[in-house]
Amino acid sequence: MGAAAGAAAGGLLAVASGGHEAGIAGGVLLGGLIGGAIGSALDAQDRKIAAQTAYTSLEYRPTGSVSTWRNPDTRNQGSFSPTRTYQQPGGMYCREYRQTITVGGREEDAFGTACRQPDGSWRISN
Repeated sequence: MGAAAGAAAGGLLAVASGGHEAGIAGGVLLGGLIGGAIGSALDAQDRKIAAQTAYTSLEYRPTGSVSTWRNPDTRNQGSFSPTRTYQQPGGMYCREYRQTITVGGREEDAFGTACRQPDGSWRISN
């Protein structure tokens, strides 16, 4: 439930901030990943940086690579890593991932799968 609400909030945040498709997809991804209590502790800039890191990792980074982000103003930070890439029978590419976010010294992990949509955006599939 928290992931679904977080995904919706992340998508709305990206749209409201004038985000393009990549930003919107990243916002939805980020929201789905951090729909819990730790997500509410991130400010808009944290969310923007984390969403861009997630999108860039899914779109351009090889499986097993780790991309990190840090907001120097809040000291919040995180990492995103695609852990497995595969193609579904219908041709859609999907990537399993791990994301870690640290707020105030408290670290939370999220795991999931995102699939690349025909329009180029990424959507959480589970």
